[in-house]
Amino acid sequence: MTTVDIWLLIMAAVLVVIAGLFSSAEAAFSSFSKARAEEIAAEGKSGSARLLSIVEDPARYVNTALFLRLLCEVGAIVLVAVVMTDLIVSRDPVSEEVVGRWWAVAATILVMVSVSFVVIGVAPRTIGRQHSERVALVSAGVLIGFTKVLGPIAQLLILVGNAITPGRGFSEGPFASEAELRELVDLAESSNVIESGERAMIHSVFELGDTLVREVMVPRTDVVFIERSKTLRQAMSLALRSGFSRIPVVGENLDDIVGFAYLKDITKRVFDRHEAESTERIESVMRPVLYVPDSKPIDELLREMQAKRKHVAVVVDEYGGTAGLVTIEDVLEEIVGEITDEYDEAQVDVEQLASGSTRVSSRYPVDDLEEVCGVAIEDDDVDTVGGLMAKHLGRVPIPGSVVEAHGLRFEAEAPSGRRNRIGTVLISRIHEVEQQPDEAYPDSHAG
Repeated sequence: MTTVDIWLLIMAAVLVVIAGLFSSAEAAFSSFSKARAEEIAAEGKSGSARLLSIVEDPARYVNTALFLRLLCEVGAIVLVAVVMTDLIVSRDPVSEEVVGRWWAVAATILVMVSVSFVVIGVAPRTIGRQHSERVALVSAGVLIGFTKVLGPIAQLLILVGNAITPGRGFSEGPFASEAELRELVDLAESSNVIESGERAMIHSVFELGDTLVREVMVPRTDVVFIERSKTLRQAMSLALRSGFSRIPVVGENLDDIVGFAYLKDITKRVFDRHEAESTERIESVMRPVLYVPDSKPIDELLREMQAKRKHVAVVVDEYGGTAGLVTIEDVLEEIVGEITDEYDEAQVDVEQLASGSTRVSSRYPVDDLEEVCGVAIEDDDVDTVGGLMAKHLGRVPIPGSVVEAHGLRFEAEAPSGRRNRIGTVLISRIHEVEQQPDEAYPDSHAG
């Protein structure tokens, strides 16, 4: 081995170490959050200002780290290949020289794969993730300096790669994609770092941007509303019977929502001025409406509702009509699953009461009523008991709503679920109950 070969090996070793440092920095910044960087800046740590500038545009600096790591790694491989060729290749016969070159290639691959995997891949990336804060602070200044000089080169190579790659490509490079983050989450679950429920929740967060408002909204047919001419007393009655604390106020019809009536506002006005419950109309206390298109991604909706401090919004379709309502709870359910509270009751299918009445679920099939009530009902327009009540009422049934049809009396009972749909219906034969006219209900709501 000549002096030149020794110096080449030293240079290769230095390049491997530098490549490992950039690999560590890349891993640290790939897993570093903006919130943590702001906390470090608030603590006044040295280098925190540079760190903040990096997390504002992490892809740009991570790409520079990746470019420098590959540059040093490839440089080290070439230098080792040169040394191996000098050491192994025989310079006597031509045949032995050819054999020697192949042995040099094989030796270079074996050595550099092992070195690259351990010294550049595993060890530095592990250190970068385990000590991301310290590594990020130390390497922030270096990365910023190299990015100013080599950043355009890395960006140019990304553009070239996108140009020769089928598809749209990624303007900032594909090195920190959502797919990679999903794979990390799956790996964390398989390693018992996080629970399966936490994994599902994280994946749900990724899917928020792909979910539209129309997929999570309460549809128009399930919206309970009140007309603007109704009194505070009527509005409070509707709120208490339906179980909703926020009710849309309409003008001519459901496509003309002029505000929202909040039960808290109504209660406060009546408490402060008792006579207002019968003298003031609901429009005197209603709040402004937030309108959102049904094609809006729900992650954007959540940020908008947070910024405007709104818990409910009216969803409009492409023609400007009311498509439904959406609440913050609807969005959160896409992340954490169904939200229930203490008032939710277990589903009841069929319960025969001592009085001779029958309690069934509002989703009980109409075709099966003959088995429990002895009355065959044929109605092609509806499938469930709740749907039958809505058809005859002409609006969404709420607790206390009564329908008499097909010789039976249907009375809606307690609400079920966060959306307060009726959970059970009490069915009696009309001749078994005292005949009395339906109570006039002064409030308006639609189904």
